[in-house]
Amino acid sequence: MTEIWWGVLAVAVGCYALKLLGLSVPERVLEHPLTVRAAAFIPVGLLAALVAVQGFSTGSEVVVDARVVGIGVAAVLLWRKVPFLPMLIAAAAATALVRLVAG
Repeated sequence: MTEIWWGVLAVAVGCYALKLLGLSVPERVLEHPLTVRAAAFIPVGLLAALVAVQGFSTGSEVVVDARVVGIGVAAVLLWRKVPFLPMLIAAAAATALVRLVAG
C-alpha cells in the first residue's frame, strides 16, 4: 500500500471516530443555550469565509475584479429580498457584463 492510501485510510478512520464522538455527546450539552447560539452562527461564518475566499482571491493573491461586481449585485438584491434564482442570474449577468466590457 502506498503512502497516499495510508493517508486516505487514516482520514477515513479519523472521520468515523469524530462522528462517533459527536454521537456520544450528552443531550444536556447539546441543549445548552450557549451551544445552540454558537451552532447557529457556524453556517454564517463558513458562508462569509467562502464568499471572501472565492470572491476576492486568486490563488494566494487578493484581487478586485468582475466578481466583486457580482457580489455587490447579489448583496443589494439580497437586501431587497429578491428570490435566490433571480438574484443568482442577475449577479452572474453583471459579472459577465463587466468581464465582457473589460475585455
